[in-house]
Amino acid sequence: MLRPTSRLAPRLLPALVPLVLALGGCINVGPNYKLPDNAAVNAPYANGAIEGANQAPVSQQAMPAKWWRLYDDPVLDQLVTQALSSNTDLRVAAANLARSRAELEFANEQGGFSGKTSAAFQRAQESAQQYLLTEKVPVVTEGALDLSVSYEVDLFGKLRRGVEAAKADDEAVEAAIDLARITVVADVVRAYVESCSAGEELEIAQKSLALQRQRVKFSQQLRDAGRGNQPDVTRGQTQADTLAADIPRFVARRRAAQFRLAMLLARAPNDLPPAVLTCSKLPQLKQPIPVGDGAALLKRRPDVRQAERLLAASTARIGVATAALYPSVSIGASAGSVGVAADLFGASTNRWAFGPLISWTFPINGQRARVAEAQASTAGALAHFDGVVLNALRETQTSLSTYASDTTRADALRTAYQSAVQSADETHRLYRAGRESFIDDLDATRTLENVAGQVAAANGQVALDQVNLFLALGGGWEESDSEPDGVKTGDTASRKPADKSANASVKASANKVADKMLDKPAEMKPPEKHD
Repeated sequence: MLRPTSRLAPRLLPALVPLVLALGGCINVGPNYKLPDNAAVNAPYANGAIEGANQAPVSQQAMPAKWWRLYDDPVLDQLVTQALSSNTDLRVAAANLARSRAELEFANEQGGFSGKTSAAFQRAQESAQQYLLTEKVPVVTEGALDLSVSYEVDLFGKLRRGVEAAKADDEAVEAAIDLARITVVADVVRAYVESCSAGEELEIAQKSLALQRQRVKFSQQLRDAGRGNQPDVTRGQTQADTLAADIPRFVARRRAAQFRLAMLLARAPNDLPPAVLTCSKLPQLKQPIPVGDGAALLKRRPDVRQAERLLAASTARIGVATAALYPSVSIGASAGSVGVAADLFGASTNRWAFGPLISWTFPINGQRARVAEAQASTAGALAHFDGVVLNALRETQTSLSTYASDTTRADALRTAYQSAVQSADETHRLYRAGRESFIDDLDATRTLENVAGQVAAANGQVALDQVNLFLALGGGWEESDSEPDGVKTGDTASRKPADKSANASVKASANKVADKMLDKPAEMKPPEKHD
């Protein structure tokens, strides 16, 4: 039993030598990926403190995974959770990831072992001269059965580089999903903030309109009593009409924000929670925005990670193009039976073969140009990566600067509002003492409401700046559920964000004074004219 095997082994050794050499000498042609030292992400300005962070109400703490929970608003948290489970953009991104995973699996399955089998039967009249015969060959039924197995040896790394490129592409698609996720979160928070801001400004506009109509009514009373004139009434009515014209604008803004919110959640606008439809109070941050440093920013932003992975994929494709310049090597074995159907599987029809196959196509037909093309694409990918890094820094720095400026403006308006409150109170006391006219009293209250409207608009803009800053920081895609209990406000924090109680007091004071003034005309008569 051992003799046939011992006789066969010397015959197989020459065929196994190329296989052993190929498996032992596999190399990867083309450059191995390494982030260039001169890339923008390695520059000192990209790894230090973010410029402008010391001028905005932020801290240097690490950014939490679910930053929207810093608002401590259950309604907002519910909206974000629903959007992350039903948003159409995220469904598209998930489909793109599934496609990318399939492409990666396909790349992994290339090369290695493969096999095929075939079976054919036919009734045929063969040509006698084909076999160098002079007489006619009889008609017979022919059969052919074949089974072959081969193994492609990735001698120069073409397949390995292809897998490397496919994996990097897949990771880039993962980063694109993260980018879509943070964009959806920011859009939901922005739409919610816009809806609440428009609702707050709508309430103030309606209060101002009511005050102006009281002023017009009182002007008419003075005119009818002979102590006023028609131009005062006309001017007052014009002002009332102007205020009334602003109200549809706030209504439209709130409805537009709600429509966008409904789109993001993939539901009808009327199906939004009642608290969203009636919201008239801006969500407030419970702590300064944590921004971290430049290195953490670039590591966190999905678009930077996506550009870096595309650079890695482009580098791997240089190896794919380079490997095409070299021969391909495969080891194969086949067995079969070919001949007259009645004689199949007999000694005269059986066959087998085993050995290496080296394939090398000449000339290269422009393959070197393909290598140059891949190298140029890699240079472009590096330039794109640098651009994404620079844009990430620019967006963050701009958001910080805008946030700081708008916060300063809102602080100044809040100071002006306190002055308007004091002026309205003093004017009202003088009016009750008979030392100021009722018109002056109403004008002071109207000024208070106008300043309150500016404060509300400024607070709304600051809230939108916060959302834009969160988006620029790139957080919100992580899966971590841990949230910090608070942020230290020692050396790492600068100014605090607008205090929630301070914003509430602005609205409360305005309503208090306005309600007091709205009640006066019904119970007081115009004071008598003094000489």
